[in-house]
Parts: sequence; C-alpha cells; structure tokens
Amino acid sequence: MTRAAEAAWWKTAVVYQVWPRSFADGDGDGIGDLAGIRSRLDYLAELGVDVLWLSPIYPSPQADAGYDISDYEDIDPTLGSLKEFDELLAAAHERGMRVILDMVVNHTSDEHPWFVESRSSCDNPKRDWYLWRPAREGLPSTDPRAAPNNWGSLFSGSAWELDARTGEYYLHFFSVKQPDLNWETPEVRAAIYSMLRWWLDRGVDGFRLDVLNLLSKDPALPDGAIPEGGRYGNGLPFFVSGPRIHEFVQEMHRVVFAGRAEPLLVVGETPGATIEEAALFTDPARAEVDMVFQFEHVQLDRGDTWFDVQPLRLTALKASLGRWQEGLAEAGWNSLYWNNHDQPRAVSRFGDDGEYRVRSAKLLATVLHLHRGTPYIFQGEELGMTNPPLATIGDFRDIWSLNHYAEQRQAGEAEADILAALRAAGRDNARTPMQWDDSEHAGFTTGTPWMAVNPNYATINAQDQQADELSVLHHYRRLIALRRGEPAVALGDFHMLLGDHEQIYAFTRRHHGTQLLVLANFSGTPTTIEVPDAARWRQSELLLSNVAVAEALDGSLTLQPWEARVHRRASRLIDTRLGDQSERGMSPIYVQNRGRSGGNGRIGRI
Repeated sequence: MTRAAEAAWWKTAVVYQVWPRSFADGDGDGIGDLAGIRSRLDYLAELGVDVLWLSPIYPSPQADAGYDISDYEDIDPTLGSLKEFDELLAAAHERGMRVILDMVVNHTSDEHPWFVESRSSCDNPKRDWYLWRPAREGLPSTDPRAAPNNWGSLFSGSAWELDARTGEYYLHFFSVKQPDLNWETPEVRAAIYSMLRWWLDRGVDGFRLDVLNLLSKDPALPDGAIPEGGRYGNGLPFFVSGPRIHEFVQEMHRVVFAGRAEPLLVVGETPGATIEEAALFTDPARAEVDMVFQFEHVQLDRGDTWFDVQPLRLTALKASLGRWQEGLAEAGWNSLYWNNHDQPRAVSRFGDDGEYRVRSAKLLATVLHLHRGTPYIFQGEELGMTNPPLATIGDFRDIWSLNHYAEQRQAGEAEADILAALRAAGRDNARTPMQWDDSEHAGFTTGTPWMAVNPNYATINAQDQQADELSVLHHYRRLIALRRGEPAVALGDFHMLLGDHEQIYAFTRRHHGTQLLVLANFSGTPTTIEVPDAARWRQSELLLSNVAVAEALDGSLTLQPWEARVHRRASRLIDTRLGDQSERGMSPIYVQNRGRSGGNGRIGRI
C-alpha cells in the first residue's frame, strides 16, 4: 500500500499559508521573519488550522519574492536562521500543527552555485544541469531573432536569455534570473531528491512543489503557435505535463517519500493541468502526490492574458468547480482555495469589499470549505482583508506587474488602463502586511514595512475580530469546527444543484446517512428560489448562517444579499443543538467543538 493510501490524514485537515515577508516582523526591520511567525502560532492554533505552509524561506536575491532560490539548504538571513527555523518547527509541532515548505524545483536563481558553474563554460560538468541551446542556425547569437525557439516568458519577453560568456542561450520560463533546471539530467534529479530528504530529516512534514507539472519539457523544444497579435509562440503544449512528467514525479515519490514513518503532505502546483492529468497526479495507487493546485477556476475572469480582466459568470464558476468535484471523486483529491500569494484578495475579486464585505467574505468561506477537498486559507483571508489602493506604479513590488507595465507602456497602452488591470489582477494585492491591530503599521512591525500596509487596517484587523463573535475570523473558526465535528464536510460526496442559476450557488454533501445542503446568494440583491427537494429539507437543522435572521427553509426561499447557509438532515445527530435565540437579534446555532484531539466536548457558537 502506498504512503498516501496509508495516511490520508490531510483529507480532514485545514492548511494555512503564510507569506513570511508580510506575516509578522519579529526584529523591527520592516520585513516579516521566522521569529514573527513563531510569535503568532497561538493565533493559528486558536483558529484551528492543522498545517502551516510557509512560502519560500531560503536564501534568494528576491527577483521573484523568494521563488528564485540561491541555496536550497539554508534560511534567507532577512528571515532568520536554521536555528530559528528549528525552533519554529518545534513550536508548531507542540501545538499540533504540521509544517510544509514551499519548494521550487523547476528552476533556481541565476545566483545558485549550480548555475554559476553551469554558465562558466560549455564543457563544465554542470552545463547540462540547465537548458542551454545555441542560436538558431544561420543567425549570429546577438541577432534578436536568434533565440533557440519562439517561446515567451510568463514574466514578459522571450523565454530565452543570451549569455555573453559562452554565446549560448538558457531557458527561463519565468524571470531571466530564474533559469530552468534540466530534469533530463539524472544528477539534477539526484541532487533535488537529496535536498528534499535533508529537509524531511530535519522534521518538516512535506512540501508544496511549485509548478510541478513544468518539470518535463519536450526535448525538441519546438516553436509554438503565435497567437493573433502576439509576439511570442505558445510553449505550453511542450512543457505543461511534458512527456516524462509522471515518470519524474513517481521517481521522486519512490526515492524521497515512500517508506517514511511520519505522515506527510505533498502538494503539487499544476498550472494548466486538466482534470484527467490531476487524477493521474493524485490517484493514491500511482504514488505521485497527495493533491494538486489547479488554476481553472481562477482563470475564468481572465481573457487572453492574466491582466486581461473579464466579468465572472457564476454559472461558469459552478461548472468548473463542479467538474473538478466530479472528476476527482473516485481517485484523487481536490485542494480548495480562493486566495494565495499569486491571487488578488477573494473578497475584492469574487465578493463585495464595500457594503457587504463581512457577509460576502463569510459566504466565500462557507462555499469553499463545504466542498469536497482540503481547504487552504491565505493569511488575512480569515479577516476578510481586501485589495489595497495601489495608486501608482511605485506602489507595486511584484516583478510580473512591473514587467507587464514596462512592456505595455512601450507598446503604447495608456498608463491609466495598465494600472487599472494591475490593481485588479496583480499579485501585490495578496502581499501587503498582515493586519494584526489598529496600531501603527497594523502591528506588523515596529519599523518601516517593506510594503505599505492597507490603510483599512484600522477597521479590518485581527484584534478587533477576536473580540467580535460575529466577525469573519470567528466564522472561519466555526467552519473549521464544523469540519471536525461533522464527517460529511470532509468526506461526503458532492452534488451540484441549480447549475444554471446566475446568482445562487447550491449543492449537497452526503456521508453515511447525513446530508448537508449549502445555499449561497452570490449577489447584492435578494434572490428567491424554489428549494430543491424542499419537503425533505423543511425540518432540517440550520448549522451555519451569515445573516442575523435567516428565513425558514420552505418550498420558496428568499436569500438576502450575500447570504450563505448550511442545513443538515440526518438519521443520526452529532451532539448539535439549537441555542438561545435572543442575543443581538441573531439566531445562533451551536455545534460541538471537539478540540484538536476530538474529545473535549465544549460547545462553540456557529
């Protein structure tokens, strides 16, 4: 039996992602660090998360915010030291939390010793550790048309960079400072596997593997089709889930993860992966990874490029997420997310960050956490943090946004139009400092923050929400408690309802005689529906609601703006009861809070 089949503990877990530079600053230099993270572990434990995912913490020139690693086996000095990492790891384990590391094995920094050696000469032993190619036949290497193929980089420009020392080009799908490793070279794979084992031996509990499905490239590196009006060819068909990808990932599992006694979590980021590919990656019988991050649902409001922002149709979102629920129902597993370090803030993108910020943030959380899969919370999501007011290009820090700005300005696009797209889609939206309280710099640092704090920290912060049981933060705590108390949340099957409705997101979950009904109004206007199978749900329990007074569930039901509710009917109950309905005009529902070990029997408000 494979490791994944033996210990699928992560199916009932909740993961919290920390962006270290912006989470908490322990030494006052304006940059978040490991000491800051350690100081906030009790906050995460009280939230109820099971797994702490740390975005890259390794030495890096920071060309791409740490995803350009120059040393795989150390800590960036701005974040701390290996000793401080060990202390953080031990402190997390003491609180019952596992820790996984964000690991980039598709590329390194151009300042990594491997690449420094590789570029030193054409006959260096590490030359084949990266993808080097001569100029196109018949053209001098300095000719702008001489790149080995016509692929474009995700971060603008060509995917090839000429190295003057040897007169050859190296491949970089991302920044010029992020050369792609050559996974066809056995020594590369051996070095990566050794490094991963080194971290596991240190006590980490697994990895989130960045752009995992880009490791295998078509060795021919052929030209891609150039889209209409485009400058570069589309290389995706030749390096997304390339010819040897499953061979490589299975080898990684066999050499690194198989046979280890400790329960691990291995997550693969797989941009462009289809449901069929994801099923191959996550089928326990194939021994590859436990789950993948897919991108389909976060590209529905994008046109030809990431910065081509389009309106989102709820029917498209339901169709996408529904397909993934169905496609991975038998073999495989879903990761569930709205936010991460690459995405704008969910409440600004999918909800209403104005009048209905609190209610829509709770709705988004309810819908996501009630799907089948492992939910991920990105720092500040549990507070309903919003996109910041990025006024000028000087407010942006992310290389992707800065490169896009420069490229589009050169192409003649109006600055106002470029900035509007960056504000809506840029990755900096997720990377402003965590809003802990209403003191200067939101309690993130005593120094000058590396990136400006969102000015709304005075009204959106953790300290205020901890004191308010109707806050977004407490709603997340209740959702996590519900996942622990009701097996149908984590393990039940999934059935989409009202798939053609443009405002209502509805579905059921079922597990061993218990059924859950989720109803959510993704709009700012009251919406009336006929409840599917209403007679069966009329006497159901209201487990969770984000409105003060929820209308009785009957054949016809009017959902308030951004209202979300969860009902349950079952042949057995799990120590759930209705509570006093007098406080603050609320109809509070109570669910047993079983605690991290499942047995303390306390009652927590839902």
